[in-house]
Amino acid sequence: MFDQFEQASFEYEGVECWSARELQVLLGYGTWRRFENALEKAKESCQNAGHDTEYHFAGAGKMVTIGSTAEREVKDYYLTRYACYLIAQNGDPKKKEIAFAQT
Repeated sequence: MFDQFEQASFEYEGVECWSARELQVLLGYGTWRRFENALEKAKESCQNAGHDTEYHFAGAGKMVTIGSTAEREVKDYYLTRYACYLIAQNGDPKKKEIAFAQT
């Protein structure tokens, strides 16, 4: 899992980042709605720790195919390593992927 996580990173404006949509899958969440709960808790933790939430959770859109040729934009975030850590810490510990990330 560690290798998958590292391979999913990319550089955005000189900062190492991960797509929240890709992290959702890596952490074992089948739906965005459930993952978004952990993401929102992580954003709150970031803010409570005095860090810049906009920096660590940069809002982004992502185009997805919805049918044969139609596309629509869905919410996504570009996450720093710190944001990924916070999401893992606020995730569902019953998920084996979350349990692994928390160690």
